[in-house]
Amino acid sequence: MALEPNPNIFANNPLDRVSDKRTDEAWLKEKMDDPESRYVPFYNLQPFVLPEVAPGDGKDIGWLPPQMVKPLMTSNSVTVLLGINKRGRALFATDLSAGENPEQTAFKGMGEFEDLRGLAMKGEITPGELAIMAQGKSMIDWHLRHGFCANCGYPTDMMEAGYKRVCPDCKAEHFPRTDPVVIMLATRGDKALLGRQPMFPRGMFSSLAGFIEPGESIEEAVAREMMEEAGIQVRNVRYHSTQPWPYPSQLMIGCHAEAETEEVTVDGIELEEARWFSRDELRAVLAGENKGFWVPPAFAIAHQLIRHWVDQG
Repeated sequence: MALEPNPNIFANNPLDRVSDKRTDEAWLKEKMDDPESRYVPFYNLQPFVLPEVAPGDGKDIGWLPPQMVKPLMTSNSVTVLLGINKRGRALFATDLSAGENPEQTAFKGMGEFEDLRGLAMKGEITPGELAIMAQGKSMIDWHLRHGFCANCGYPTDMMEAGYKRVCPDCKAEHFPRTDPVVIMLATRGDKALLGRQPMFPRGMFSSLAGFIEPGESIEEAVAREMMEEAGIQVRNVRYHSTQPWPYPSQLMIGCHAEAETEEVTVDGIELEEARWFSRDELRAVLAGENKGFWVPPAFAIAHQLIRHWVDQG
């Protein structure tokens, strides 16, 4: 049975990740050389994107055949198997940042490397391809940050189609990591609590969020972050949805919670302000009315938490 659609951007990855094939070196080499396989090049963590065929058609990810990409790869290039698409093609992501920008050479006039967040905000790429690009960006970023063994400092080797690094010296194994983050909307009656971080654009308020600590449950993290940042006690923590967030590699765990207290005391570090907003105020802002503040756009899980609560009312 298929999963229910996830409302969040960077979710709903349509690929078969074929984890059972990652240790099959012969199969992997065959697919990397197969003319039917496709590679998406990354440069400075930005995917290669093809322009619109006609205005309004939307852009396409630059899936290129091996013969166009492999000549640009070096022995140190990071290439990761993303999975198999519905047509049976193997898809790879490869980092070409070590050399000259191919946008000005081999790929000149074909397209350009673009920021993934910008593509998501503008809605120029389909949700499924955004999810695949989030996978590719996170994986390449992890390899670029973890070229040396955390145990002994020796250079590590990439294994299993990019899903493991092994130290040839001390034999330690290292695996790609995802950092869990709770993001929550606390409500009390007909009001919801939103906060502002110092780095937010002017007028923007959002759900509170924070990293889950070792040995901590999701519910405990929600309660701790609400108390630390805003001085609010909560109960009845309820899961809403998750959002992969490739900056660099987090999993946003969206929750709702009932506030037991109402007096706000911001910490002055994570938050510079926190306020209660009525359901009617948030409904109006979501409808595009100017109320003197705004909330994150639809590509952010905070928006989906707010919208879900507003719609329930």
